[in-house]
Amino acid sequence: MLWAGFLFGLLGSFHCVGMCGAIALALPGAGGSRGRYVAGRVLYNLGRVTTYATLGAAAGLVGQSLRLAGWQQSLSLLSGGLILLLVATPERYLSRAAAFVGLDAVLARVKNRLMYFYQQPSLGALYATGVLNGLLPCGLVYLALAGALSAPGVAGAAGYMALFGLGTLPLMLALSLTGQLVPLSWRGRMRRAVPVMAALMAGLFIVRGLGLGIPYLSPQPGRHAHGRHHSMAQPATVHYCHGDNSAQAQ
Repeated sequence: MLWAGFLFGLLGSFHCVGMCGAIALALPGAGGSRGRYVAGRVLYNLGRVTTYATLGAAAGLVGQSLRLAGWQQSLSLLSGGLILLLVATPERYLSRAAAFVGLDAVLARVKNRLMYFYQQPSLGALYATGVLNGLLPCGLVYLALAGALSAPGVAGAAGYMALFGLGTLPLMLALSLTGQLVPLSWRGRMRRAVPVMAALMAGLFIVRGLGLGIPYLSPQPGRHAHGRHHSMAQPATVHYCHGDNSAQAQ
């Protein structure tokens, strides 16, 4: 399911243009040649990818803990349910929830550091700007993290979110290099497509979690492991050719 992260980022990048396009357009130059200018824009976007991968690793740790607690089969169902919940919840309520758990102070510090690096023209500052920008509240990122919960392990969850970030990179990089926004009509259409895509992803996670026995899509849990256990629990009886016929090794 890692490929779903890239596809979701690719389609969701139109949402990124609408929400963060102004930041990308107003990035300071890195000074010097055109090559440094391009490098600065690339580093800014790679900074976002770095943050997304780090958040994915954190989601992977949560998912791993749930697996150890016996939630292996339920993780895909949990991811699908969370995605549907986030799709149905307006972003203003998500912001209120963040404020309720005390994230306002953390967000204020992130914004202060973001403004500091935003005023610096160096390549390192542009990378740091991207890293901090990835921490800003974003419903699209929350949707991707919900999917990362059921990724295979910490590395798998980090890879899922890194691919999500790379999916957003082509359009965001083109925006920062050309200074041209996607036409408003196209942005509106693609932003409306994001919830549809998210709902389809949620459906895939739920079907996978149900274990319907569909190869690759919804495999039955533990079938092969059960077969191995059965064969180990009942080894073949060994008969001896000579001696006491009753001597058998189980």
